[in-house]
Amino acid sequence: MVEHDLRRIRRENLRVLVAEFGAVWAAAEDQATTAAEAGVTDWFAGGVTRTCRWLAGATYESRGQRRLPVAPITGRTSSAIEELIEAEYIAAVILAEDTTSPLVRGRPGYVEAVVAALGWAWRHNGPAPRLDRSNASSHRDQV
Repeated sequence: MVEHDLRRIRRENLRVLVAEFGAVWAAAEDQATTAAEAGVTDWFAGGVTRTCRWLAGATYESRGQRRLPVAPITGRTSSAIEELIEAEYIAAVILAEDTTSPLVRGRPGYVEAVVAALGWAWRHNGPAPRLDRSNASSHRDQV
């Protein structure tokens, strides 16, 4: 995340201050990166990061290429706009209740993070996602 990304956010996409959103996003990116460098995946931090990128419309680098953000639950490649953000939030809430879903089971904390991030940033419902929690799993655990 860079300042340029924060300046480009559609203000209609957020119900919180841009500075607060940026602080949470930066913390999530840092936590996910630190975990990855230690050989683990922090699904909660990853869920918050992916949600923030999508809300902001921020590109990111993956395998040496710039990529457009995708919606964190549905995988839509459409830009985040009010109707799609609300649909994504509802999809996340419904999915969070499905404990048999491969996304819920295989990525502990991910869906919960998306619900928390959208609930806070979009619905202004509840506190910012708590990033001090440990939802990291070893890359070896995923094989």
